[in-house]
Amino acid sequence: MPELLRLFGLRFFFYSNDHRPPHIHVRGNDGEARFSINPVNCIENNGLKKKDLYLAEAIIKTNKEEFLRKWNEFFKS
Repeated sequence: MPELLRLFGLRFFFYSNDHRPPHIHVRGNDGEARFSINPVNCIENNGLKKKDLYLAEAIIKTNKEEFLRKWNEFFKS
C-alpha cells in the first residue's frame, strides 16, 4: 500500500489494488476515511473524528495535484 504522506497523525495512502476513480484513504488513531481527489470529497468515514476529517480534506486539497500524479504514476493511467 503506497503511502503518500504522514502529517498531524494522519496517514494518506492508497491500496495497490485500488480501483478508479482516483481516491485517497486516510487513517488516523480513531479510524479511516476515503476521499475522492477530484473533486475533493469525503466518500466514506469509518470512525475518523470531525476535526480529522476537516484536516484531511484541507491537506488533500493542498496536495491534490501531487496525489493525483502519484496515483496516475502508480496505476499507469
